[in-house]
Amino acid sequence: MSTIRDSFSQLQDYMNSRIIGQRGLVQKLLVALLSDGHLLVEGLPGLAKTKAVKVLADTIDAGFQRIQFTPDLLPADITGSDVYRPETNSFFFQKGPIFNNLILADEINRAPAKVQSALLEAMGERQATIGNETYRLPDLFMVMATQNPIEQEGTYNLPEAQLDRFLMYVKIGYPDIESERRILKLVQGEEKKVPVPQFSRIKQEQIFEARREVLDTYMSPELEEYLIQFIMATRHPEAYGDDVARLIRFGASPRGTIALDIVVRAAAWLDGRDFVTPKDIQGLIPDVLRHRIILSFEAKSAHMTTDDVLTMLLERVPLP
Repeated sequence: MSTIRDSFSQLQDYMNSRIIGQRGLVQKLLVALLSDGHLLVEGLPGLAKTKAVKVLADTIDAGFQRIQFTPDLLPADITGSDVYRPETNSFFFQKGPIFNNLILADEINRAPAKVQSALLEAMGERQATIGNETYRLPDLFMVMATQNPIEQEGTYNLPEAQLDRFLMYVKIGYPDIESERRILKLVQGEEKKVPVPQFSRIKQEQIFEARREVLDTYMSPELEEYLIQFIMATRHPEAYGDDVARLIRFGASPRGTIALDIVVRAAAWLDGRDFVTPKDIQGLIPDVLRHRIILSFEAKSAHMTTDDVLTMLLERVPLP
């Protein structure tokens, strides 16, 4: 195991000790970081969505900013704006919170379309345009957005174009009973101010080096072909049955292929391996594709989800 990989393994263990009962969220948060992508997390209140990214930010030598999304938020509240300086009769650009390395977009679906479009440019192009000027964002730039699945009042559905900018769309649920006991003990310890060992902060250069190692993770030609065939199955589901064909209106774009390729390599690398397995691909397909497939009216009227449809395809697209 490389020194950098060992550091990330320690980081994962440390985060799992602080974010109890959400090992999947911790893994996918690190996979997104290693893949140079953004993460959308959906879960009920109190499931440590916000805490997870805060713990990650505390372990990395990088700037962190939380943005609380509200209906009255303006694009300038995210990107920044030109400010008039009367003593020199000139304007200067005051950078907004988007110019940090790690961004927590809390309750992202509460902001209106103008704010979403400003965030869309930052996520897709790694830049922000204010007036006639375009400003580059930091080389290390990652957005983790959260949304609540049960509250709909005062919320706005994210545009399909913006959803596609997220590398993964992760859904999390309640922890099990043993994790619940550990959470209670952890909180009691925190309230008593029991000291917690601090994880040594990871440098940005180490993250960039880890990303280069991820790209070298081996995927066999057979698995690469399986990955492509699965993407094609979302576009031409009729090849796998008329019943599934009636459920899909639009399949995944090439961005889905690229995203699936990099995240499975990152997951394998994080797991201490130099090669990708079929389990890596099948395990991450729902998180990478659930927001990239548009269901038909028939599927929606039958109360089916994209996860249901992906499960059907996982059963029908043959493994190599």
